[in-house]
Amino acid sequence: MMKVEQYLKRISTNNNDISLKTLNHLQLQHMLHVPFENLDVIHQIPIALDVETYYRKIVINHRGGFCYELNGLFNWLLQRLGFNSRIVSATVQRPDGSWAFEGSHACLIVELDQPYLVDVGFGDSARFPLPLTGEARKDISGTYRLMKVQDGIYDLQRQNKNEWDTLYRLDTKGKKLAEFEDACQFNQTSPESHFTQKKIVSIATSNGRVTLSGNSLILTHNGERQKTKVEAGEEPTVLKKYFDIKL
Repeated sequence: MMKVEQYLKRISTNNNDISLKTLNHLQLQHMLHVPFENLDVIHQIPIALDVETYYRKIVINHRGGFCYELNGLFNWLLQRLGFNSRIVSATVQRPDGSWAFEGSHACLIVELDQPYLVDVGFGDSARFPLPLTGEARKDISGTYRLMKVQDGIYDLQRQNKNEWDTLYRLDTKGKKLAEFEDACQFNQTSPESHFTQKKIVSIATSNGRVTLSGNSLILTHNGERQKTKVEAGEEPTVLKKYFDIKL
C-alpha cells in the first residue's frame, strides 16, 4: 500500500501544506535524497508505466529512476497532498542543437498563484519550481528561465556565461503517464537512447552534485569539479557511499 507519510520520510520531510514554500521544499528534498539513475535500463530490467512499481522501487527499496519514475511518483505525492499537479511532456534539445525523441521527457506543471514547472527527473537541473514568466531564477546548479515560444509552449533555458542554452521545449498540456509508452520503450531499449549507452547515477548535494557516469565518479563542490576512475569491483561501494543504493 502506498503511504504519503512513508514517501515524505524517504525525502526527509513532513512538510505537507499547500503553498509555494512547501512546493519549493518538497522539490529540493526530493532532489537531495532520490537519485536520477538508469541502472535498471543498463541491467535490462523492464520499466513499466506504473506508479505503484515506482513506489516500491524508490520509497521501499531506496532506489532512484529516470523521468517517468521520478516525476510520475512525485506527481502522485503532490496530488495526494492536495496540490493541483499534472504530468506534461517536453522535447529535450541535445548539446549540438538537434532535438531528441519528441515529447519523450515527462515533467510536471503545478498550479498555485500561477503555473510552475516542477522537475525532479532531469538530473542536474533547477532545484525549485520555475514560473512561466521568463523571470530568471538561480540556485546552486545554475540560472534558469522559461521563455514562451507560442501559446502553451515554452523553452527551459540555462544561462551559459552571456548566452542561454535551451535544455528542453515544454508543452504545458496535461498528459497521462500511459501516453509515454512509446517514449519509455525507446529510452530503455533503443541504441539511439542516451540511457542505454552507459550507467548514470546522479544526486544533488547541498553545495553541488555527485555523479557516477560509466566508470567515472564526478564530485562537484561549490563549482569545483573532481573526477576519479571507479575500478572494477568498486561500484557497489560507490553506489552505497554516495547514493545509498544497494542493488
